[in-house]
Amino acid sequence: MSAAAIEQPFDDEPFSLTAIADEIMERHPGYRVEIIGGHLLVTPSPDAPHARALTGLMIPFIAAGLHGEETEVLQNVGLWLPTGAEDYAIPDLAIVDADIDDHLVENNAYDPVCFRLVLEVTSSNWKDDLKTKAVAYAQAKVPVYVIVDRKHQRVHVLTDPGGEQYEHHRPYSPGESVTLPRSIGAQVVLDVDQILKAAQKKAT
Repeated sequence: MSAAAIEQPFDDEPFSLTAIADEIMERHPGYRVEIIGGHLLVTPSPDAPHARALTGLMIPFIAAGLHGEETEVLQNVGLWLPTGAEDYAIPDLAIVDADIDDHLVENNAYDPVCFRLVLEVTSSNWKDDLKTKAVAYAQAKVPVYVIVDRKHQRVHVLTDPGGEQYEHHRPYSPGESVTLPRSIGAQVVLDVDQILKAAQKKAT
């Protein structure tokens, strides 16, 4: 999911980005607020195609047995980031270790060691998913990052995090299939056409 940066007013008093994030969510129910690199990213509620794509993506993961005793398939669960004292992200979809409850850090965000895969479906500000979050997830050492890029009609798979980037980045076009690394816990093959079609508005 994409996000828009929020500028912070100058103030001599110390402030908590987490407190500001909580206030924004309280005033705007349904909005998602993340803190990445010390910046607030605020995202409106997703549209129906975005939600439809996520539901469709859960099916092959669950069919492969990834929602069970060893791993779980979760939406919108907080991931604590090493990029700042208050930094966290909320990926659209994640494959996590089943003992994730034992790894809560704070602010409903969990240690990135629990995450085997994170996935984002882009919205209006697609650059955040392709650039900002790619760096953040690489720094958090999340093994696999998948981006459903609705802007350019691609599915990106990033693997092997090292430093501030993933060592391998492969975009997939319509007509191709994506075989995800078995490190996520099972063999999963995604149909790019099917994913991108679900992420588009239905013809009226």
